[in-house]
Amino acid sequence: MRKINLLPWREELRHQAQRNFLIMLVLAALIAAGCVFAVNRYFEAQIGNQNDRNAYLRTEITKLDRQIARIERLDETRSRLLERKRVIEDLQANRTLMVRLFDQLVRTVPTGIRLLNARQQDDEITLRGTSQSNARVSTYLRNLEAAGVLHDPRLRIIEAETDDTDSTMPYMFEVSATVAPPETVAENESQDGTEAGE
Repeated sequence: MRKINLLPWREELRHQAQRNFLIMLVLAALIAAGCVFAVNRYFEAQIGNQNDRNAYLRTEITKLDRQIARIERLDETRSRLLERKRVIEDLQANRTLMVRLFDQLVRTVPTGIRLLNARQQDDEITLRGTSQSNARVSTYLRNLEAAGVLHDPRLRIIEAETDDTDSTMPYMFEVSATVAPPETVAENESQDGTEAGE
């Protein structure tokens, strides 16, 4: 005789398929959650490492900023000291220049010229005086140029005085010239000394 299976095998097969599907779904969800967790942990570790690097860089930048500020202060101090040194060197170089200048002013004044005043502003000197004649003023200008202490002497004013305070010196003149740098004066003096020795 034939056997007839009266058990609901199709329904059981369907339940089995549903169970398998649910198991696969749970496994897929667990695997996805595991992947998300692993990726999350990886990125958290990367962010943590980057934050550590950033903190290190901030610390180093702060140190460098302090060093830069210190270097800037040292540079300012150095600039001030160099400026002081330059001023002292200029004073040292110009120390004897005034003595030489007045010495040459006295030596270059020819007979018939009288200096009334001398005024210096920066490197420009202005000499005022009286003269017996225009020729005496020309001689004085040549003498100033030859002395080497003053460069480019220029006659600014020459005029006959109208008041007769001093009839022997009837001409008033004003001469301006540039004071030679100390190095030039020293060179001129050394050349004069060499020529005198020959």
